[in-house]
Amino acid sequence: MGVVKKKICMLGGFAVGKTSLVQRFVRSVFSERYLTTVGVRIDQKSMTIGDQNVELILWDIHGDDEFQNVRAMYLKGMSGYFLVTDGTRRSTLEKAEELQKLAVATVGDVPFFLIVNKEDLAPEWEITESDLERLRQQGWSVLITSAKNDHGVGEAFGELTARMLATT
Repeated sequence: MGVVKKKICMLGGFAVGKTSLVQRFVRSVFSERYLTTVGVRIDQKSMTIGDQNVELILWDIHGDDEFQNVRAMYLKGMSGYFLVTDGTRRSTLEKAEELQKLAVATVGDVPFFLIVNKEDLAPEWEITESDLERLRQQGWSVLITSAKNDHGVGEAFGELTARMLATT
């Protein structure tokens, strides 16, 4: 079986950990140093789901909230996406809900997961279980990750990839 290419977009507000999640997944590294993404950064990673080889093209889209109109262009052709939030900042969940509407308006109904990142800081979380339950009731799938300690990162990409393959 040949290689299937799938585009995944990382969406979320400023400093939620999109770049850190991609770096952890692609290069198995984490840096405490904050690097602002300007525009979009594209990485690739190959993986196998079942007997299917998949090349993921990961679009890490800047979290600067002023560029909503530019972002829609970046979403074209995506097979799936992550809405990334920072568990310690409730405002990032509101931003994720806005971005989900933009994604649906731009590309329709494609697989996505809400990621609540920074599991390593769980005692400081502002996003509550009732917030997540409300979204689950709306049909959202929620994953908890930590780019810092590698909690759930590979699993998140694997689950999204499997869901994308199941819908093609």
